[in-house]
Amino acid sequence: MTIRIGVMSFAHTHAIGYLSALQAMDGVEVRGSDPDGVSIGPSVGELRGRDLAEALGVAYADTHDELLAWRPDAVVVTSENARHRELVELAAAAGAHVLCEKPLATTWEDGLAIRDAVERAGVLLMVAFPVRFSSAFAKLRAAHDAGALGQLFAIRGTNNGMLPRTRDWFTDPALSGGGAIVDHVVHIADMLEGLMGAAPGTVTAVANRTLHAGRARAETAGLVTITYDNGVIAAIDCSWSKADTSAVWGGLTLDVAGTGGTVSLDFFGPAARGFAAETGLPIEARYGADLDEAMLATFVDAVRTGVQPQPDVRVGLRTLSIVLAAQESVRTGQTVAVDSVTPTPGPDDVSAAVPPSA
Repeated sequence: MTIRIGVMSFAHTHAIGYLSALQAMDGVEVRGSDPDGVSIGPSVGELRGRDLAEALGVAYADTHDELLAWRPDAVVVTSENARHRELVELAAAAGAHVLCEKPLATTWEDGLAIRDAVERAGVLLMVAFPVRFSSAFAKLRAAHDAGALGQLFAIRGTNNGMLPRTRDWFTDPALSGGGAIVDHVVHIADMLEGLMGAAPGTVTAVANRTLHAGRARAETAGLVTITYDNGVIAAIDCSWSKADTSAVWGGLTLDVAGTGGTVSLDFFGPAARGFAAETGLPIEARYGADLDEAMLATFVDAVRTGVQPQPDVRVGLRTLSIVLAAQESVRTGQTVAVDSVTPTPGPDDVSAAVPPSA
């Protein structure tokens, strides 16, 4: 059965990889729409709108309404973070399942509105957290579930990358919701959710704009410490600290300590490294499974079967709650209780019992 998938907005650089991966999938017809996109250069990473679609050989709709009139079975939302609610609500109202780029939203109000929109429409929503689809993470979960690590007590994660250069909205808090904390904390928070299913209790965070001080309008480095209701303390190092001349965009690591032992993972470590003869700058070719492809395959399968995939909207809300608490901690200089930044209008809110992620 062929299914139709639309990509709404090419604002996020991940749209490039998603369009290419979907285009290559058997039984998938893909079409994009990026009405506000303006190309800033000739390279693929600088293209937007119809220019990018034509470069990738993907069908294009001039407006989101035109895209939804095509009656897609599902859409991928890769807009600026602050526009996720708007586009998810449009897609849900049209009856399309949704894969939403992380973070789910930039405010708690918008996150709850997204949850309500998909539940009201009866469509599936999955949040784009590709790292949890790595084989290394699957092995970590299996070891933890089998009791091989004993009782967990501390976790350290790092997610460091380049300052986004072809999408300057990343450093505009009005569109991104913040800086490195918003961009990088959620990936590790999602893995901790998938690993433990524990509820975050308090968050203590510090941040600065020392790196890229003349280019960024939001924090470019931060350290976020989270306490969980199972006793685990997690520290997340998030920054846009990779140099513009770095051989790779960034990386993500996780160290998990338990009474039975410690596991250290480098999710993007496998690579062939060297130096360019022309410039002397480092070059690096990473290898291994494409995590975006694995995530998209899970989403496509969910669209076909109607079975809710993970991470779902409640995971998106839980990871958002950590970001909002971290931002409040940076603002006040105090440790912040997560439930103090997540007002609960009803018993279905994420602050109620949330089962561990599948």
